[in-house]
Amino acid sequence: MRSVWLWIAVAVCSLCSAASMVRRGSSDGFEKPRENKILDNELMASKVSMVPLTLIHGADSKGAVCLDGTLPGYHLDRGFGSGANSWLIHLEGGGWCNNQSSCVFRKTTRRGSSKFMEKALNFTGILSNTPQENPDFFKWNRIKLRYCDGASFSGDSQDEGSQTFYRGKRIWQAAMEEFMSVGMQKAEQALLSGCSAGGLASILHCDDFRERLPLSTKVKCLSDAGMFLDAVDVSGGRSLRNMYQGVVTVQNLQKDLSSACTNHLDPTSCFFPQNLVSDIKTPMFLLNSAYDSWQVRHSLAPSPADPRGVWEHCKSDISRCNSSQLQFLQEFRKQMVLALNSFSASPQNGLFINSCFTHCQSEIQDTWFTQDSPKLNGKRVAESVGDWYFDRTNNVKAIDCPYPCDKTCHHLIFQ
Repeated sequence: MRSVWLWIAVAVCSLCSAASMVRRGSSDGFEKPRENKILDNELMASKVSMVPLTLIHGADSKGAVCLDGTLPGYHLDRGFGSGANSWLIHLEGGGWCNNQSSCVFRKTTRRGSSKFMEKALNFTGILSNTPQENPDFFKWNRIKLRYCDGASFSGDSQDEGSQTFYRGKRIWQAAMEEFMSVGMQKAEQALLSGCSAGGLASILHCDDFRERLPLSTKVKCLSDAGMFLDAVDVSGGRSLRNMYQGVVTVQNLQKDLSSACTNHLDPTSCFFPQNLVSDIKTPMFLLNSAYDSWQVRHSLAPSPADPRGVWEHCKSDISRCNSSQLQFLQEFRKQMVLALNSFSASPQNGLFINSCFTHCQSEIQDTWFTQDSPKLNGKRVAESVGDWYFDRTNNVKAIDCPYPCDKTCHHLIFQ
């Protein structure tokens, strides 16, 4: 039972113990770290207008509902000027539920019910409406689609006994129909993005997003911190594979996964992006840390795999890792770089794989675009994504040198 509640805790913010410095603007649903730099995020947030929640009325008639049966929702900040016909759809993250009890519990949170969602959100990073914070997309129509199905907007089933609705696929479909009806059908440019579990969702739905828009629309996809690896943990087990197997099983995802993958791999393997990204036809950009803090903490060294707490300091602050722990993390980095080889070979795809101990870099202003944001090849994340989307530079593919070489990082520190 301990491992079950571990996964609930990392997926649901209300159960997480916050650090002394909360990272403003973070909405990935995981525990809140502090950073090793003092950042003026409170002042930044105060200058950003609040974007209200809109429920998708009529979605319930299509069976497109959150885990508890409530309506799904989104936040839309309208584009203007030259961006009036450009659309950015950002898929919210926030973990997964992997069995009946964790999914039922999730119904009591914003990750499973629109009753508990914030009525308005600050838009920062890639969602910001100012050129100083978001130089390429600030004029666009920017949407944040809320996440309340527990399976990265996948699944189409329900548990009659507990009245839990696994309808992520229908939420995706209803949301796309809604966005088309409010103007996206006229899109000249479109970008599907997402963070964490939303980053995985942007991989799962990228080609479908392309197919829903006119052929004349320029369409690309961005996955931020969505490159979850099927990695061995510190005990020799596979914690994330076990978690994903539960998600696939409880939500009956087998029939909804890529047939190009399930034709030769088991369903759980086909929920891992490393087995999907090379088959995506639409141009895709992968933004990820090679030392992703969430994966280190909850896939490589979760508490059940480290009962004596040997990894506690290291997974809370990468600068406190000993030599053998760093070697383990370097092997994880090598696995990620290897998993990207085929994807990287396509000239239409882009990469920004840095060596920062962090998770989700597009939603947060200080990692997306500020004067001291992390850089690769002299470019910040926002600049690299913009160069790739608008074809300003050929071959936007950057992979950082191994930790601790990158001095531009904003490493997270957990307490």
